[in-house]
Amino acid sequence: MGKIAVYPGTFDPVTYGHLDIVRRSAQLFDEVVIGVLNNSAKTPLFSADERVKILEKTTEEIPNVRVDQFNGLSVDFARKWGAVVIVRGLRLITDFEFELQMAQTNRKLAPEVDTTFLYTSLQYSYLSSTTVREVAGFGGNISEFVPPYVVEQIHKKLGN
Repeated sequence: MGKIAVYPGTFDPVTYGHLDIVRRSAQLFDEVVIGVLNNSAKTPLFSADERVKILEKTTEEIPNVRVDQFNGLSVDFARKWGAVVIVRGLRLITDFEFELQMAQTNRKLAPEVDTTFLYTSLQYSYLSSTTVREVAGFGGNISEFVPPYVVEQIHKKLGN
């Protein structure tokens, strides 16, 4: 059995920045499981099931990537899949403090699961799902931010 990594997040919607991290993780690990967080505290644009389907479609050409949804702690999701690593993407230095705190907490909860940080490629460092939702909500062009399939799904969801 090879090294399994999990890449947890809400992915609402998945962006080119997320997919950059997925592709690079898939080169580093034998298997990458994208974990779609079903967070009842948030009101996402897409349901967890929809986000899973969108991620399956946008990662279908990467053979060692799977998509699953989860509730609760990332370390429990990692254990479920037998993962040795949680992958986290960093866009800006401002992400680092929060992510480091989470990584240290996760290490306390599950010493057998490490965290690795990948910096998003420079061309995506400004990009967030929140930005995509806001631009789309005002009818702006989001084709530079997300794949065509995601653009289509967002327009269907927003009715624009």
